[in-house]
Amino acid sequence: MKAYLAAILAVPLCAVPAQAQSSPPSAGGEVLTLDEALADASGITPLTQAAEAGLWAAEAGRSVAKLRPNPSVSVDTENALGTGPYRGFDESDTTVAFALPVELGGKRSARVAAADAGIQRAHVDLAVADADRRLAVTEAYVVAIASERRALVAEAQVAVTTENLRIARDRVMVGANSPIDEQRAALEQVRATTDAETARLTAAATRATLVQYVGDSARTALDQRWFDAATDGTQGPSARVDARGTLALAAAAADTAAAEAGLRLARSQRVPDLTLTAGTRRLEASNDQAMVFGVSVPLPLFNGGKAAVTQAARERDRTEAQGRIALFEAERAIAAAQADRDRAATAVRASEPALTAATEAARIARVGYAEGKFDQLILLDAERTLLDTRRAGIDARAAYHDAVARLERLTARLPAEGDNQ
Repeated sequence: MKAYLAAILAVPLCAVPAQAQSSPPSAGGEVLTLDEALADASGITPLTQAAEAGLWAAEAGRSVAKLRPNPSVSVDTENALGTGPYRGFDESDTTVAFALPVELGGKRSARVAAADAGIQRAHVDLAVADADRRLAVTEAYVVAIASERRALVAEAQVAVTTENLRIARDRVMVGANSPIDEQRAALEQVRATTDAETARLTAAATRATLVQYVGDSARTALDQRWFDAATDGTQGPSARVDARGTLALAAAAADTAAAEAGLRLARSQRVPDLTLTAGTRRLEASNDQAMVFGVSVPLPLFNGGKAAVTQAARERDRTEAQGRIALFEAERAIAAAQADRDRAATAVRASEPALTAATEAARIARVGYAEGKFDQLILLDAERTLLDTRRAGIDARAAYHDAVARLERLTARLPAEGDNQ
């Protein structure tokens, strides 16, 4: 009779964990996949707008760099407003001249090269912003699913602790257990209720964050199958990924190219420019006219441009060193992300047998406690172990997808020009 009663009491407790492991039902059968979320976010989030504006500004800057310096027109009057015969303008001479600056030393082509380097850097910035957006949306998607899974587990735990409290009260009422068992069960029920409320609030907050990225389409069900498929099935050491060509290295290369263009521009500035002048002068006394020609050349006595060239050269050296640092940091970050992915995949593979064992241990503990064979502390320990195992499985899947997303971001390549979305 005791065994029969224990089996009846254990049935609802075994059904609750199974229900907690299932995916949340989808509303109206609609499921928002990660690819759809990324596509929706590309048209909603403003995360790439600054980079796009930077690219437009860089392209406009190239148009400015191609422009030549403007000519000038001058009007000079001499021998006027003085004394004697020069009191008025009767004896004044007027010269109208046209001045044309002539750039030497390849300044214009150097400016264009610097502008081209700026455009390339803007393309890299846009690709980086797009990759960062994809990472942010993926992380929000993963966190939303994981939070809702944790909320389901927490709600299931409330049902378990409520049933345990009922059993404890019944056993205390018939004198089979000490009243302290009822107090322990009540404490566990309060903790589970608090955890469930916190988990529900967290799930609502994470879903709201995803809505900010994706829009109203994020209010539907998420792709639970994708979340569960959290392992690539591979084991052993990860293959080494070449960090060259990634966005981090592309940004460093663009900075080096910009510094090299700056050095070229600084060198071109050392060559003085000419200003050619041609005009006509009217002599008021004789009412004659004469042509005026001139050439103006600045004298680099105080600033010959050598200091600017030295500064630009040191800036180029700095960017080259930063490029080497970027390669080192990229390789280190990629290796760390691979290690995190592999550890999470191992944890995911271990979570299934661990969950099976923990579920069976909890079932045995419930039956044994209902029959009076086990102490309540054994039941509580088994329940906590099962709860921790469920949460660990969710955390392992979330960690795997997070590591995969970070690895994709770290290994992202610079798209061809015009491919940025």
